[in-house]
Amino acid sequence: MNNQKIGIIGCGFVGATIAYTLVSSGMFSEIVLIDIDEKRAAGEAMDLAHCLPFISPMQIYAGDYKDLADASIVVITAGANQKEGETRLDLACKNAKITADIVERISAVNRDCILLMVANPVDILTKVALCTSHFPPSRVIGSGTVLDTARLKFLVGERLGVDSRNVHTFIIGEHGDSEVAVFSSANVSGVDLSLFCRECCDDCDTSDLSGLFEDVRDAAYRIIDAKGATYYAIAEAVRRIAEAIVRDEHTILPVSTVADGHYGIDGVCLGLPCIVGRNGIERVLEIPLNGEEEGRLRRSADSLKEIIASLGPQYSKGLSVGV
Repeated sequence: MNNQKIGIIGCGFVGATIAYTLVSSGMFSEIVLIDIDEKRAAGEAMDLAHCLPFISPMQIYAGDYKDLADASIVVITAGANQKEGETRLDLACKNAKITADIVERISAVNRDCILLMVANPVDILTKVALCTSHFPPSRVIGSGTVLDTARLKFLVGERLGVDSRNVHTFIIGEHGDSEVAVFSSANVSGVDLSLFCRECCDDCDTSDLSGLFEDVRDAAYRIIDAKGATYYAIAEAVRRIAEAIVRDEHTILPVSTVADGHYGIDGVCLGLPCIVGRNGIERVLEIPLNGEEEGRLRRSADSLKEIIASLGPQYSKGLSVGV
């Protein structure tokens, strides 16, 4: 495998922005773009190649699935777009078929890569990719709630008047309407969030911050309403995941992975804090949750299980709704 080669399938807004972000990062020496619209992929590759005199040398080109044979990571963004007023779960039936076809094509030429799912609904499609590829769960990773967590950190930091990089908390569960904000263990550079609010903020408490969760949950809908799609922040989220893999960082990110008894949940993919390194997901962590958060996480899992069950028995192995 070429650890500095990555493939991106889907050259729409999200795929093209991810490609630009990865070109700018200098992490890879070779990027392959694949799209059903071959002319679009060629155009994106040409435009990106013209950036190279300003940054690090590399190869970037439009290709076919055979060009993925030695790619260490394959990012899948291809799928139907989320329309205004449409939830991520509404996309499930349409995009499950697209994902299964793409994963079969990848598996035919490369069975050693890491699959990085970005297309929505990402948790559902991560399970589809896992079941279709028969790869180890460690090498099928969804972007999960990495973006949602970044949105929460940004809003909390803005509310508290501190650098959002000093805010430590997670969004877990579905990347979507049933996601769960973990405030019970949140902190600002090691200072418990509730204590920080009492000591450092005259007009703020944790109940005020809890209201920010709705802004995180609904952010995509507002952005789609304003400009038609979201792509900058998810591109940075994908870059961060890829960086953790390429640099073997063993960093903790809330990516989408299959739950195997974690919090009493089995057989469904959803965002959970994971240690991510060169080989993909090294370990799933069970961070402390209070009773309300754990209950909401299980309900989030159940909502995803119902959708997966509706896609067919090939994806339903290990599901037990109502756990």
